[in-house]
Amino acid sequence: MKPENYYRCLEVPQGPVDVVLDTDAYNEIDDQFAIAYLLRSEEKLRVKGLCAAPFYNDNSTSPADGMEKSYHEIHKVLSLAGREDLIPHTYRGSASYLPDEKTPVSSEAATFLAELSRSYTEENPLYILAIGAITNVASAFLLRPEMKDCTVVVWLGGQAHHMPHTDEFNMKQDIAAARVIFGCGVPLVQLPCAGVVDRFYTTQPELEYWLKGKNPLADYLATNTIRAATSYAAGKPWSRVIWDVTAVAWLVNGNRFMLSRLVPAPMPEYDFRYGMAQDNHLMSYVYYLNRDALFSDLVNRLTRE
Repeated sequence: MKPENYYRCLEVPQGPVDVVLDTDAYNEIDDQFAIAYLLRSEEKLRVKGLCAAPFYNDNSTSPADGMEKSYHEIHKVLSLAGREDLIPHTYRGSASYLPDEKTPVSSEAATFLAELSRSYTEENPLYILAIGAITNVASAFLLRPEMKDCTVVVWLGGQAHHMPHTDEFNMKQDIAAARVIFGCGVPLVQLPCAGVVDRFYTTQPELEYWLKGKNPLADYLATNTIRAATSYAAGKPWSRVIWDVTAVAWLVNGNRFMLSRLVPAPMPEYDFRYGMAQDNHLMSYVYYLNRDALFSDLVNRLTRE
């Protein structure tokens, strides 16, 4: 990729762009907000597909089970949003994490991403938004390394670079995949979780006032979040991060909602640290979030007619 195109890809795009979302949608309650926000940003983002990412926690019995549940959760949100037209463009992802940094995991999602990228150029790249373990995306790059010259990866994963560790769910599930993405030279935008986008949270009174009862999609997002939070915080005050929205928000209007800077791309290490190399290629690093501006835009989009 020519330097001028590479650095342009690290800036918030000005016009409408084509987007694929890779999401572990059943993992928590925030992926659903991100999907909804993406669908309601059609003036800026043209959705070309949605991919189900693997995950393994209390909401799944294995990475494969997490991926399958996420696949069906994507369909549920699409139906609530009245976007059943996108259901045929939803793809099952990896059933396992990368075994190493050179071996892709075969899946519909990885094949779809690799093949779709052939239609794009460094002047007109495909934007890949990833808000889970980045296995599917890394597998696609291993299948077709040339993708780095015609795509931009926007990933919510890892912790802020000043944090003492990278022990974050999206990153630690598949460090090999994270190392593929950070090391391949693709234009990369990182939205770190703890220390940056954990500022993007909501509470029960906010959800009930702004979203509940407004429409089927908004009502589901509010009810699902309140139910999940009260399952572990019943009778106590709580707030809940919905940070996955921020990856979409960077494309929608990142200059208004957040601040970023160019930094040498670190390398995620297997001992949950960042390996820093000052001579690495540059990436865009989000370091500040305007929570209220983004929340206002989210509410407006989710509740409009």
